[in-house]
Amino acid sequence: MSSMRVYEDDGDELVEPAAGAQHVTILPSGDPRSVMAHRKIRIQWGQHLLDDVVDGRYRTLICGINDEDNGHGIVGELLKLVPTSQWTLASATSYAKVFRSAVALHAKEDREPYVLKFDLDRVLILALLRPNGRDHFTLEDIYRGFRTCSKMLEGRADRRAAATVSFLGAKSNRLKDHSGREPSLEAVLTAMYKAGFDGDLFPPVGAWDLARTGVYSTYPFPESLDRMRQGSS
Repeated sequence: MSSMRVYEDDGDELVEPAAGAQHVTILPSGDPRSVMAHRKIRIQWGQHLLDDVVDGRYRTLICGINDEDNGHGIVGELLKLVPTSQWTLASATSYAKVFRSAVALHAKEDREPYVLKFDLDRVLILALLRPNGRDHFTLEDIYRGFRTCSKMLEGRADRRAAATVSFLGAKSNRLKDHSGREPSLEAVLTAMYKAGFDGDLFPPVGAWDLARTGVYSTYPFPESLDRMRQGSS
C-alpha cells in the first residue's frame, strides 16, 4: 500500500468517489522508468480539449466538418473562442460547401473524405469533410482521413503537438460502424493508429460514465488485454 497522499489534511478521505458517481479508473501500462521507443497515441482522460487548444498546448487539431451545419461541432466552438481568426462558423461551412461543389465538378472519382485546412492563427484545424450524401463518418473514413492528416504532420515540427477529437458522441458529424452503431473507442484508436497518427486523443464527455471499466492512458493497449480476451490471465 502506497503512503503517498494526494491532498492536504484529510482531503484523501473526503474525495473518495461515491458509488455511482461519474469517474474513470486509469490502469497502469508499461514501466514508467523505461523508455517506450514505439509510436503511440496518448489518451487525455479528464482533460479539457477546448481549454488546452486555446491555451496553446496544441498547434494542430483534427476534427470533422460538413457542408450543412457545424453549429454543434468542435469547429464552431473554436471559431468562437479564437478571436484572432478571420474564419467564422458561416464562412467555414460555406468553404466546405464550395470545396464540395468543386470536387463534384472536377474530381468525381476521387475517394473521400477530404481534409480541409483552417489556420486560426494560434491553431491549425485539419477538418475531415464528411462524405457527400451521408450524415455520418465510418471507420474507413477515419482511417483514410487520418492517413492524409498524418502525411500533413510528418516532418512538420511547426504543426506539433497535434491532438484529435475521438469522433464519438458527436452531434454534427457522427461516427458509425458497419452495423450502424457507434464503434468502440478501441476501434477508433486502431483506425487512427494504423493510419499513422501518433498525437493525443481526447475522449468524449460521456467517458465519465465508464466507472465500471478500467481504461489505459496510451494506445496500443497492453498485450495483457488480448490475453484476457482469449481467456488467460
